[in-house]
Amino acid sequence: MTTASKITLARVALIPVFMVLMLTGHDLLALVVFIAASLTDFVDGYIARHYDQTSDFGKFLDPLADKLLVTAAMLIFIQWGRMPAWMVMLVLSREFAVSGLRMIAASGGKVLAAGWSGKVKTFATMVGLCVMIVFNSSVIDAAVILVITVTTLYSGVEYFVKNWNVIKP
Repeated sequence: MTTASKITLARVALIPVFMVLMLTGHDLLALVVFIAASLTDFVDGYIARHYDQTSDFGKFLDPLADKLLVTAAMLIFIQWGRMPAWMVMLVLSREFAVSGLRMIAASGGKVLAAGWSGKVKTFATMVGLCVMIVFNSSVIDAAVILVITVTTLYSGVEYFVKNWNVIKP
């Protein structure tokens, strides 16, 4: 197993730790764990590319780990009434749709790279969730929800427009 994949697995292992800390009121420690887990996304990607450690396992696990981490935080905020379920459904729908498009492309021997807007969406989402962990404010929550919604919609639409040839009849 590559170093990059081990780092990705560490991110997955941090998710239940993050959730327990959040749900037991240890927000500062939860924030540290969430930031550490978020940063592993950049570290594992850098190591995989820089040291030629890309693997099918890593290509599968890395985006899954990101989605699980973000979903865990969002579900907690839904539980606490700070995030609307419709917005999380929108985020999850975009992720499933993009993953489906990637699977179709892969079945035809094509690899669809992540676009710049997807990276901005991921960064904005992770930073926004950090802000929500730190500040319990309906104004800040609304701003974060708006940013996540807009970046999710934009990146999803852009991804499908750029890759429409994969599924067009």
